[in-house]
Amino acid sequence: MSFFSNFSSDHCPGTISGNPLNGLCEKVCIQAEKIFDAGIIQTRLENYTAVPTNFTPANPTYPLTFVSARSTSSVGTVTNVNVDRQGEGCLSRVQATVTIPIEIAYVDANGVEGIATSSIVLTEDVLMYVPPASVMPFTVTSVASCVSPEGSFDPTTGSFTISACITCILKIAMQVELLVPSYGYSAIPPAQEYTQEVCTGFFELPLYPQGRACSKK
Repeated sequence: MSFFSNFSSDHCPGTISGNPLNGLCEKVCIQAEKIFDAGIIQTRLENYTAVPTNFTPANPTYPLTFVSARSTSSVGTVTNVNVDRQGEGCLSRVQATVTIPIEIAYVDANGVEGIATSSIVLTEDVLMYVPPASVMPFTVTSVASCVSPEGSFDPTTGSFTISACITCILKIAMQVELLVPSYGYSAIPPAQEYTQEVCTGFFELPLYPQGRACSKK
């Protein structure tokens, strides 16, 4: 059993059936990260120079042959933040540098596969909602993902030249205490043990397809 395994209980998360007010028992104060605004930026970088470090295994034999590269974390490091408020409202110009850690896969001159770390640095300049001044500070955070299927190695500089597809989400966030309605504490069902019984899923299939027949195209 688990939440996902259709554990039926009024004290488990899932789809609400009936009146959603039934079962509400208290107002709960929770500490959470409130997102005041968020925006997605998708771009393709061409001929970006990525300097490799932390070779595994160490001391590969040059030249290297590029295989692929991708981000190693979903979190981008945000630095050099500058917020310029536009007039009296909360709309602001947000400038920031986002650093995305990446891992580069390669094959060296001896045919040995290896990996190295590097990073992609983006400079963002966007308009976002920024809350008014308060005791609690807001932060600019980033969720980022990157994949690079194309690249080459320059033995004279020891760096890779890559083309990368990047998705970056900038957020205006703040740690707050929110008051929310609650149904009480959640019931935690026992976990379902994994089994290697190969026939279990097959024997549970219906003899014939259930529901309406598929329409012809």
